[in-house]
Amino acid sequence: MTSVAEAKTADGGAPVDRAGPPSIDFSLPAALEAHEPPEARGLTRDGVRLLVGRSPRDGQGAGGVSHHAFRELPDLLSPGDVLVVNRSGTLPAAVDLPDDRGTQRAVHFSTLAPDGSWLVELRRGADPDPGGQPGDRLALPGGIDLVLRDRHVSRRLWHAVLTVTDIPRYLAAYGRPIRYGYVAEQWPLEDYQTTFATIPGSAEMPSAGRPFTPEIVTRLVARGVLVVPVTLHTGVASAEAHEPPYAEWFDVPDVTARVVSDATHRGARVVAVGTTVVRALESAPPGSGTIAAAHGWTDVVVTPARGVRVVSGLLTGFHEPRASHLQMLEAIAGTELVRACYAAALDGGYLWHEFGDVNLLI
Repeated sequence: MTSVAEAKTADGGAPVDRAGPPSIDFSLPAALEAHEPPEARGLTRDGVRLLVGRSPRDGQGAGGVSHHAFRELPDLLSPGDVLVVNRSGTLPAAVDLPDDRGTQRAVHFSTLAPDGSWLVELRRGADPDPGGQPGDRLALPGGIDLVLRDRHVSRRLWHAVLTVTDIPRYLAAYGRPIRYGYVAEQWPLEDYQTTFATIPGSAEMPSAGRPFTPEIVTRLVARGVLVVPVTLHTGVASAEAHEPPYAEWFDVPDVTARVVSDATHRGARVVAVGTTVVRALESAPPGSGTIAAAHGWTDVVVTPARGVRVVSGLLTGFHEPRASHLQMLEAIAGTELVRACYAAALDGGYLWHEFGDVNLLI
């Protein structure tokens, strides 16, 4: 397995390709924000809606946009297709601090940086806290100190060092899931886990995998769809502010590299479940097949100019206006198809965010 560390800057966190904003823009009505898990809306996990955008290049039916239930996914894929999932589990990555000015303060633990520090975001209420100075020491619950070392290149995050080494264990004891303003109340950690979550490490849920249930996976396998894993621990990049993802840890196992390479040679589709999976696969170097097994930190940013090497389909949630992830969607499906999908989602009342509906681009 190849070890890959693609962060090119001194702080280990700056993406090399800082692409501009995507070419797709729209207004998101507040009514289309999912404020709670589908289970709280009287649905099952797999009871969300699925909007399918199919390019004429797919070669398996006419192109266009169609509306489905997520439970139809196995029928929309073909025997021999490969579905790649992210097995990263969500951490309770928010730690509340003592309230000193009448507003809730918190630290969001984002990700372990290549240099061994942790990237963290200071929060006050619902917004990032722009304060802080290098060397500031924050007292965390449990008698732990967090020291701000220096600002990350994003200027929103800090490199920090702590007086505890096992951060996931600490967060399990004192943290809670990160919750943003559009989610009305705090939900338990299990609501932020996917069926595939076996390796804790993500600050935010790899949410494209949330609608999957064991029954859906069983139907996929029975249809002849191959399901293989990668790991990418996602941080708290501010995608809606044109902030590209920074260096994140990933792992493409050997079995996944071989299955993906074989599918590419056979002409079968490789469908990524989530933008995190695209980033992991596109970070794996070429090998004897299409890609080789690899692990390490990646700062790959997928844009239309860069393109994709192995991914021919993407299952993803709906992204916010001007989010940098929209460029990845354009790279896979083309600008016109993505525009058509988002217009149909807005017209059809699809729900956004991690507890919302999903979009399959082929």
